[in-house]
Amino acid sequence: MEIGVLALQGAFREHIYALEALDVHATAVRLPSQLDELAGLIIPGGESTAISKLMESYGFYAPIKHRHDEGMAVWGTCAGAILIAQRVIDGIEGQTSLELADIEVRRNAFGRQIDSFEADLDVAHLDDPYRGIFIRAPWIASVGEDVEVLAQHDGHIVAARDGRVMATVFHPELTGDPSMHRYFIECVVGA
Repeated sequence: MEIGVLALQGAFREHIYALEALDVHATAVRLPSQLDELAGLIIPGGESTAISKLMESYGFYAPIKHRHDEGMAVWGTCAGAILIAQRVIDGIEGQTSLELADIEVRRNAFGRQIDSFEADLDVAHLDDPYRGIFIRAPWIASVGEDVEVLAQHDGHIVAARDGRVMATVFHPELTGDPSMHRYFIECVVGA
């Protein structure tokens, strides 16, 4: 099994390290042709506008949608959650989303960089509390009826799953805890 991490901008290296710690072959994806053999793709946190523009410049939108239609799982973390949402609140004009998950995400909902924080989360399907790291984080404002809410913080949805697509508005790659990466591999990729 090979999992790719979109390596255009953001915390992609940390996702690769987390996957390798689970003995999963991880690839830094810089070109659309690298999507062909992937079982799953992680779109990392970073700056959603910058990632969106780079995805457009490199021609990633149609190939990611096509590979998802063929069965590739996708996980968006923080900025990545914005990029996989069907609807974005407070988005930058002209910013494009992949529209893979039936979720609505509000950009920078938890505040600016100075408002970053950590919190223990009860995440569905995980046995122990998970330490979420929120950096200029969005939140999931609403989900479709077939979307499973995986975690909430202060009454806001912070993790959700829509079939083979998962969204977390926090940064699992920065924790050193492999639980969320393991869940993605076992439950979302394996679905």
